[in-house]
Amino acid sequence: MPETSRRGLLFGTAAVSAGALLTACTSNEPKKSETVATNQPAADDKPGKPVTIGYAGPQADHGWLNAINVNAKSRAEKYSEVTLEITEGSNDTAAQIGQVKTLINKKVDVLVILPADGKALTQVGLEAMKAGIPVVNLDRIFASPQAYRCWVGGDNYGMGLNAGHYIGEQLKDKPNAKVVELAGIDNLELTKQRSQGFADALKNYSNIKLVARQAADFTVESGQAKMAQLLQAQKQFDALWNHDDDQGVGALRAIEQAGRDEFMMVGGAGSKSAMDAIKAGNSVLKATVLYPPTMAASAIDLARALGQGKGIGGLAEMEIPTSLTLYSAVVTKENVDQYLPTGFS
Repeated sequence: MPETSRRGLLFGTAAVSAGALLTACTSNEPKKSETVATNQPAADDKPGKPVTIGYAGPQADHGWLNAINVNAKSRAEKYSEVTLEITEGSNDTAAQIGQVKTLINKKVDVLVILPADGKALTQVGLEAMKAGIPVVNLDRIFASPQAYRCWVGGDNYGMGLNAGHYIGEQLKDKPNAKVVELAGIDNLELTKQRSQGFADALKNYSNIKLVARQAADFTVESGQAKMAQLLQAQKQFDALWNHDDDQGVGALRAIEQAGRDEFMMVGGAGSKSAMDAIKAGNSVLKATVLYPPTMAASAIDLARALGQGKGIGGLAEMEIPTSLTLYSAVVTKENVDQYLPTGFS
């Protein structure tokens, strides 16, 4: 999963389509009251100036990462004037640097980059910006703000915070409630942020205690193995937060094999399989907290707007913001139909 820092503008739920951010701006005010900012054209769905966007995405070795690439490609196809120059997704830093350099040499109009390693790719981001090619930095952030024009990504701290608040509200009336956590990869900053948000949320509920935590590796196999260890060590608890829906598939297998159902489970990221299970209501999985791959579609929209010299409808600003932090909505049985279209395989 992506490594990000928690930054920027909180910009509504993930389910809001990227296009909604870029629709034409209207005003109920008389024309004489309008500010100069409203004269800046806002990007909309109508064909505009041709734009070539270079896209350097991740290797699709995880459901969420594959969804990132799918969202970027399908969004670009929506616009007849957009040409998307796609590199072969790579988790190899040196290979991705070479791919971005190739896109720079092709003189694309805008670059969208989800770096394999934000720090390691910073220099090539700077190179692109110096060449006059605006960079939309997707999720894993570069080490220098000079390496990108705009950052768009998820909110890892907010993901943990919202998971904690949801669990807290479900258990607030239960004395001595016990919670366990199945985290991601512990040496990633994103895992630390998710765990910190979760811990901070639980501080609001004096009756709830985090009694155990295991770190997995964002894979089905690791999720199953680590969940089995948690279940063996904890004979009874009331709620589980799992950071990632891919590893959650394995966690659910371990839970089923153990015959345990005394607790509720909250997932993370927003896979289709998790949402299907929530809708069916026949397992311990009752909710998932989004880390929306729709951010890649938003990145394409932002790149298109940059290439056409347009702003974002609904904002008074003449330029697009320097950062957009997406909201981690909690998906439950009550609202799952709203979010199902964003679920990834």
